[in-house]
Amino acid sequence: MLTERQRLILAAIVDDYISSAEPVGSRTISKRGDVGYSPATIRNEMADLEELGFLEQPHTSAGRIPSQKGYRYYVDHLVRLDTLSSEEMKRLKTMFAEKITAMEQVVQHASSVLAQLTNYTSIALGPEMFSTTLRHFQLLPLNEETAVAIVVTSTGHVENKTVSIPPGVSKEELEKVVNILNAKLAGIPLIQLRSQLYTEVGAELNKYVSHAQEMIGLLESVVGGPDSHREVYLNGTSNMLFQPEFKDVDKIKTIWDLLEETPALIKVIGDAPSGIQVRIGQENGHEAIANCSLITATYTFDGQPLGTIGLLGPTRMEYARVLNLLNVVSSQLNLFLNRWPH
Repeated sequence: MLTERQRLILAAIVDDYISSAEPVGSRTISKRGDVGYSPATIRNEMADLEELGFLEQPHTSAGRIPSQKGYRYYVDHLVRLDTLSSEEMKRLKTMFAEKITAMEQVVQHASSVLAQLTNYTSIALGPEMFSTTLRHFQLLPLNEETAVAIVVTSTGHVENKTVSIPPGVSKEELEKVVNILNAKLAGIPLIQLRSQLYTEVGAELNKYVSHAQEMIGLLESVVGGPDSHREVYLNGTSNMLFQPEFKDVDKIKTIWDLLEETPALIKVIGDAPSGIQVRIGQENGHEAIANCSLITATYTFDGQPLGTIGLLGPTRMEYARVLNLLNVVSSQLNLFLNRWPH
């Protein structure tokens, strides 16, 4: 779509704007040792890039800045991942070497360190499943085909879910299932429920229930997902104040309002697919952060997506550095959490 020269100039403009926060002119780019074109040539290419929608001109006499489309192309095709400094690597390794007594502490700590290293706002989404346990489980039939599953946790959280009763399962069998589940899983951390369904609980169900496999599938849909009982850890919310883009008090207030609204924030960050994802501007799907970029990485436990950690900043974000940091942190989180005894 773009020529090699256009790609080189676009990358140079994005890099320069990220570091300066000032519109970039052709003379500035021509002085870079990695470009090697005259100001006139660069000016022509910048005009073409603007016409194609990759650049914007904020003022008549100003240079150009990247558009959302320009940032997206840069992230998808041009970004060169930085290598972390030895000091940053040392700090990250130290973080995961510390003695942690509760698993959620490492997620909180990782979020705090990311905010300090980047001067952006870090958001970590992690379930309370490490320390929260199952207190009680109920299965109340509504009719022959459906029932309401009720999960009560040690924190007092109550969750209801309508489920389909497998064909042929009687009320008596449902009662047996509930009794087995409460006997085997009461007091067990939520993070372990899914694996228990396929070991001790599964063995017990196979002994006493004729539709054991169907019931295990039903129970997994109720207790096996990592999406409930989530905590949001925020660090560096005041970092927004130091970004030139957010000097407008009303603009920063709408972002802070979103950060304080936990359900909306969970939806924004929790919708991120697995792996590392970059959402720029309008791609975030929320007006409050339409001028921000959100880069997220998921972490797993026993192969299951468990939570998300990310960084929120202006669209003029240090993409290369943030992508590298999140890659390292999410990989280390995966290793750390999966070494935890369970």
